[in-house]
Amino acid sequence: MLVRFWGVRGSTPTPQPENMRYGGNTSCVEVRVDDTFYVFDCGTGFRNLGKHLAAQAGAVEAHIFISHFHWDHIQGIPFFSPLYENRDSRFLFYSSTRSGNVTLRDVLEDQMVAPYFPVDMNQMAARREFCEVREGRIALDGSCRITATLLNHPQGCLGFRMETRSGVLVYATDNEPGDAFFDKQVRTLAEGADVLIYDAQYLPDEYAAKRRGWGHSHWREAVNVVMESGARELVLFHHDPDHDDECIDRIVREAGNYYPRVRAASEGMEITL
Repeated sequence: MLVRFWGVRGSTPTPQPENMRYGGNTSCVEVRVDDTFYVFDCGTGFRNLGKHLAAQAGAVEAHIFISHFHWDHIQGIPFFSPLYENRDSRFLFYSSTRSGNVTLRDVLEDQMVAPYFPVDMNQMAARREFCEVREGRIALDGSCRITATLLNHPQGCLGFRMETRSGVLVYATDNEPGDAFFDKQVRTLAEGADVLIYDAQYLPDEYAAKRRGWGHSHWREAVNVVMESGARELVLFHHDPDHDDECIDRIVREAGNYYPRVRAASEGMEITL
């Protein structure tokens, strides 16, 4: 299993110089398992992943899991060049609308209708399939098992657990602590994982003072989750737009005082299991 980070920022892209070491693109994580290609979230980092894929010859097939539909998790889709280029490429989108009144395809295409965007999805040549999923195991072919769990975030969010022969990866961004049901949910999702990618948007003091109810966590809770779930390595993710590189360095040092195997996600970072 190869895990590669293309976007690690939360809320909005932050292309200013003081953020460049960790990166300013919003959420997008690529995972390769044997010959199968997976993506978690389609923030602005999805565009750079597309450029990387476009430089390679041939069609692409990918399973794309979208945690939820806030801008920072879908805004890269209109700029993902492989969607436009090859009729033999195939992209399967998985998420939950949590509603019978709107389809997953509608949700993703609506960001590209007038007056929000000048090109609609009809211009895309690649085959696109839209798979509504709920909590529980997601049916996939091959040796990879993926389970979805609902997290604590306004308008809903899914966390994902990927189990393979190489190891277990958990992607759990946009989760707020403090609700007993959801606190148990995320610890069950992360149980025994080799790598836990977890929401650490805020500083503990920021969260306590004025961020409650906004749907995000902080590094101290991230440490609690990794220790209480028995996960082996913690990757802090979804960095706040106002946290520059030096701030994230401090967060990693402080978190390391409580748990030794912790690092902050950065664009281009790779993990191999």
